[in-house]
Amino acid sequence: MCALLGLMAVQTACSKPAPIQIGFVGGLSSRTSDLGISSLNGAILATELRNAAGGINGRPVELVVRDDDQKQEIAYQAVREMIGIRVAAIIGPLTSNMSIATIPLANDAGVVMISPTTTTNELTGKDDYFFRVLSPTATYATESARFHRNVLKHSKVAVIYDRQNSSYSESWLNDFRRVFEKEGGRVTLALPFRAETDSNLSSLARRLVENRPDGILIIANSVDVALLCKQIRSLAPDIPISTSDWSGTEQLIELGGKAVEGVTFTQYIDRFGIQPGYVAFRQNFLKRFRREPGFAGVTTYDATNVLFDALSRKKPGDNLKDTILSIRTFEGLQDPIVFNDNGEAERKVFMSIIRNGQFVSLSRE
Repeated sequence: MCALLGLMAVQTACSKPAPIQIGFVGGLSSRTSDLGISSLNGAILATELRNAAGGINGRPVELVVRDDDQKQEIAYQAVREMIGIRVAAIIGPLTSNMSIATIPLANDAGVVMISPTTTTNELTGKDDYFFRVLSPTATYATESARFHRNVLKHSKVAVIYDRQNSSYSESWLNDFRRVFEKEGGRVTLALPFRAETDSNLSSLARRLVENRPDGILIIANSVDVALLCKQIRSLAPDIPISTSDWSGTEQLIELGGKAVEGVTFTQYIDRFGIQPGYVAFRQNFLKRFRREPGFAGVTTYDATNVLFDALSRKKPGDNLKDTILSIRTFEGLQDPIVFNDNGEAERKVFMSIIRNGQFVSLSRE
């Protein structure tokens, strides 16, 4: 009997500690799958590196991944399932509409959700369990409006925006319009569309061009921006086109080709930053996934490490939300991530342009 108890004690002592489960919710099969895949890869890389370094206080980290297919009911079910299995926290959702649909679940359960890419103003200034490592849309739309008016010297801009992610696109449009018109410009057309139902993009492009604006602004995902650019260029090859930060992924160039040459947009990151941590991350990402991380890979890596660092410093019985807010400042790949009392972080704006099939930061010129 003593020998048996001794054997059981040895087995228990040698058994691996239970993993800490972290949820991931994002669109991995929808039109925004490029955003979702880059984001997931950022989370995977952060997890692999953390586990290689010993995990969190000796416990390995395990990602629980769910595809929300950019449908609110699927995102809601995914978050509810993760709460049911008691994940320590959730990375995502990645778009504003999905975040708005799932935050009530996280609040009721007291589970932290941290989004790497959600920016809608609807979630600004709220005391909840939702964190984000980006500024709200007002920051990026404001910079874009001033760039259009003061640098490009546009007086009239026609806008087309995706209503499928309306909490983001309408927020972005309203902020852009407010600042652009305050600076003396005018939004002459604000044209909503839904990719699922508005399949005749040539008709939409014609309406934009016939409005005779100085430039066209597209607020949509990379797939639809690329397709719209092709239609617009076939009608007006030289008209200036700009887009929002949402579409600034590598897929925009892959799908758009020559049609997206010269397109300007705001970005959350400096793709060619020289910070040592960012350079090492980019090299690791390229080696691991054979593709550029893009902004979603960078911001998700940052968001994932915020969770890891907070969990490693959280004391037994403490609330993770309170732990994050007490730490307040976390290391980021390019700049520190500093949360305010409502779990929102500010991030720099980088005006960018596509030249010769490459992203170029105008902030460096």
